[in-house]
Parts: sequence; C-alpha cells; structure tokens
Amino acid sequence: MTGDGQNTFRHLSEILEIAKDQSSKKLVVAAAEDLHVLQAVLYAQTENIINPILIGNSDKILELCRKNELEPVDIPLIDEKDPVKSCELAIDMIRQGEASILMKGLVSTAPLLKAVLDKDKGLRKNKLLSHAALFEVPSYHKLIAVTDAGMNVQPSLGEKAGIIENAVELFHRIGIKEPKVGILGPIETVNPRIQSTVDARDLKAMNQSGRIEGCLVDGPLAMDNAVSREAALLKGISSQVAGDVDILLVPDLNCGNILYKTLVFLANSISAAVVMGASAPIVLTSRADSGKSKLMSIALAAVLG
Repeated sequence: MTGDGQNTFRHLSEILEIAKDQSSKKLVVAAAEDLHVLQAVLYAQTENIINPILIGNSDKILELCRKNELEPVDIPLIDEKDPVKSCELAIDMIRQGEASILMKGLVSTAPLLKAVLDKDKGLRKNKLLSHAALFEVPSYHKLIAVTDAGMNVQPSLGEKAGIIENAVELFHRIGIKEPKVGILGPIETVNPRIQSTVDARDLKAMNQSGRIEGCLVDGPLAMDNAVSREAALLKGISSQVAGDVDILLVPDLNCGNILYKTLVFLANSISAAVVMGASAPIVLTSRADSGKSKLMSIALAAVLG
C-alpha cells in the first residue's frame, strides 16, 4: 500500500503482489462452464490468490478441463445445470460466509445482478451497483480508473454521485486515501445545453460541501485536460486534479464502453474490473477481456474482498 495515501501504483502487477501476500480468499463462480473463466480461476489458484468453488454443469466443466488439460485439484464442484439457480447458490454461499468473492461464468449479466439485488436473498449494500475498471496505460504515470463502463446506462446526478462513492471506496481499500476524480465532458466550461458539464459542476460542488467525501473532485474536464498537465496548463486550468486524475467519471455508458475498449484495443492497456456496491466484490469480465485482465480482475477482487 502507499504510505502517504497518494496513488503511486504504476502497474497492475503491484495489485497482484498484494493479493499474493495476503491469505487466499474464497471465490465462487456461478455457471462455471466457461473455458476462459476456468483458465483464469485455476491460474489464480496456482498463484495462491484465491481458493475457488465452482457451481455449474459439472459434466461440461469436467469436459472442458479434460479437453484443455486443466487440473481442478481440490476444488469443490457443485452440480447445478440451471445458470440462474447457480447464481442463487453462489450468492447464498457468500451470505453464509462460505465465500467472499462472486464471479460470473457462463450466465447472462441480468439474472446474476437480479439475484445480487434481491432484497431478501441478495448482496445488496448500496442502492447502486457500478462497474469500476483500473487500467495500466503505457502512456500514463499511474493506474487510472474508468467508471461506469458496464452497468448504469444514463445515470442521473444522484447516481453519478453513487458511482463516484463506489470508485472512491475501491481506492480507499487499496490504500489511497484521497483519490482525484475527474468528471469528463467534451469541454472544460459549463454549458447548460451539455448535461455532462452541468452535472460536473454540481458534483464538484457536492464534494466541496462534504456531500461526496474522501476524494477530490473537479470538472468538467475534457479528456486531454484530465490526463495531461501540459494540456491543462495550456488552457489555463489550475487544478490539483487536472493532469493527475485517479478516477475518470464518464457521462454515460456509451462513453464509458467506448473509452474502456479504446484503452484496451488501441492503447495496449491492461485492465482489472469489478462491480462495486454489493456486500462482496463481483468479478464480471467480458469474453473480449484477455486472460491477463481476467487474472488481474480476480486479484483486485481478492484485495477488496
């Protein structure tokens, strides 16, 4: 962890090392009959990051392991052929304290999140769940988070505040006391016709008044000013956040998804992503995510869990 509460993490491998240094966490996979998930989970087990529990179609899971020379040694395997029921079983294990991390396997996101948000049997903690992705970007001087790239389609002002709070909790739990949050928009000034800039102004005011705590918020910031101190200075922006952001809050899911995939496929970035806001971290990876990113997501969840 960083001793002064500032973000000095440059590589996701540093998060991986923290996960290795602590005791292994129990991770339960819902609908585990997914080859890429199995590969990531079994590798994370060999690295002593997690102790996995697999729930799903046991015949398919074992067949995948045989065909791909995977060895699920000493891993509990619970046979449940219905993906929706496997989600419910996985969540119940977490509620009972038998596991501390939930991971999505070969099941649609909607039924998994529906089970997570069940008022009586789910993992509801906050009113809002949000997706937060940590990126190791070759051209940036530290790890940077993008939120929300996967869950909230067109968040309101209040929902954006909740997304910030979830991302800030992630940073606090990896040892960064006051992350810098940049509220993204197409311009650096408030334009009443551009809602993202109006929301940025209001979120900054909420931070200054203490309604959003534990971080430093500034915006609206265009992408160049958010990540480049030189670009900010050229436009006369004097800010502790501009050019040194830890967290990028995007205006909506469209922007978040595009930024996420741009960083991965055009900027050669590595990501580690989790869903925050539940009583346990949720690893919800995409099939397009690399095996390394899946491993890093598991490691991040282990540090958070």
